[in-house]
Amino acid sequence: MQLKTEKMIAEIKDGIGWMIFNNPERRNALSLDMWEGISTILESFQRDESVRVVVMKGAGDKAFVSGADISQFDDKRSNEEQVAQYSATLSRAREHLAGIDKPLIAMIRGYCLGGGLTVALNADIRIASDDARLGIPAARLGIAYGYESMKQLVDLVGPSFAKEIAFSARRLSAEEALRIGLVNRVVPVDALEKTVLELADSVVSNAPLSVKASKMTIGEVLKDASERDLDAVKAFVKICFESQDYIEGRKAFMEKRKANFIGR
Repeated sequence: MQLKTEKMIAEIKDGIGWMIFNNPERRNALSLDMWEGISTILESFQRDESVRVVVMKGAGDKAFVSGADISQFDDKRSNEEQVAQYSATLSRAREHLAGIDKPLIAMIRGYCLGGGLTVALNADIRIASDDARLGIPAARLGIAYGYESMKQLVDLVGPSFAKEIAFSARRLSAEEALRIGLVNRVVPVDALEKTVLELADSVVSNAPLSVKASKMTIGEVLKDASERDLDAVKAFVKICFESQDYIEGRKAFMEKRKANFIGR
C-alpha cells in the first residue's frame, strides 16, 4: 500500500506503516495540509490490521520536521476565525498521534524543532541520529505552547529541563537530548535507518495484543491516580490470556520456533 500527496507519504511494508513528512525544500516544515495528512494517514494505519508499528520520518537528510511552516501564518493564522480553524486541525492531528494504539516511533535526523518536536513527543520511542538538533523556538516567535504539549515535555524530561528548553529557545544536540531523556537512543547517521528497522521488526514479530496492552497500561500509569481506568487494564490482561496468540506463543516456545502471531 502506498499513499502519496504533495507533502505527505504513507507506505506499508512488512507490517510497518511509514509516515513521511515530504517537504524537504522547507526542511519538512509542517503546512496546514500536512497536519491534515497526519490525521488521514494515522486513521488509515489504525484501521489496517496489517500495520503493527508506525514509523515517522522526514524526507531528505536535513530534518525530521523543522517546525510549523511560518510562511503560511499570514494567510492561515491572521484572524480569529483562521486561528480557530488552524488550531482545530492541529488538535485533530495531535489526537490521532496520541490516540493510535499501535507503537509509534520517531526516526529523527537533522532538525526537530517546534511543531516537529511536538509531533515527536507523541511517539512512544524516539531514535535520533548524532546530527539531530532539537528544541522549541516559541520564545523567539512570541508564541506559547498549550498544556498538552508542555505536559508531554515535562513528563519526559522533568520541569527543570522543560523550563530550560522553553525559556532559552536554544537547539539541543542529540547527546544533550539523550542525557535528559528527550530521546531514547542516539546513533550515527548511517546507522539510523538500520537501527529503527531492527526495532520496528522486533515489534512486528511480537504479539500485537500484548504490545497494545503494554502501550495502554503504560498510558494509564502516566495518568493521575483518579483518572486511571484499572478495569480496562484488567480486561486487556484477560483478553491476552484468552487469545489464540497466547496459545501460539506457548506452543512456539515449547517447539523452539518463531511464533506466528495473528493479533487475536
